[in-house]
Amino acid sequence: MAQDTGPPAISAAEAASAALTHLKELTSKEAQGVTSVEPTEDGWVVEVEVVEDRRIPSSADMLALYEVEVDLDGDLLAYRRTRRYGRGSSDIGARTGS
Repeated sequence: MAQDTGPPAISAAEAASAALTHLKELTSKEAQGVTSVEPTEDGWVVEVEVVEDRRIPSSADMLALYEVEVDLDGDLLAYRRTRRYGRGSSDIGARTGS
């Protein structure tokens, strides 16, 4: 029986920063920003948007979302690309409805 030991050892902001650092080291891709941070039993899952392929004009850039898992110390557990799309892709805004 696991006992709740309180909040994770690192904050959401620290987890996001660690995820950005790990992703940059592994992919050499430029991060656009963190899109979500979610606590898990083992640490945090951080979603990061990155520029996959720079194009001219920049509105034609290819972006991607990466899911980065870090543990309670900020160490990398796993990462994966979950989605790839063009900058300004219309399906992203479909959730908000107009």
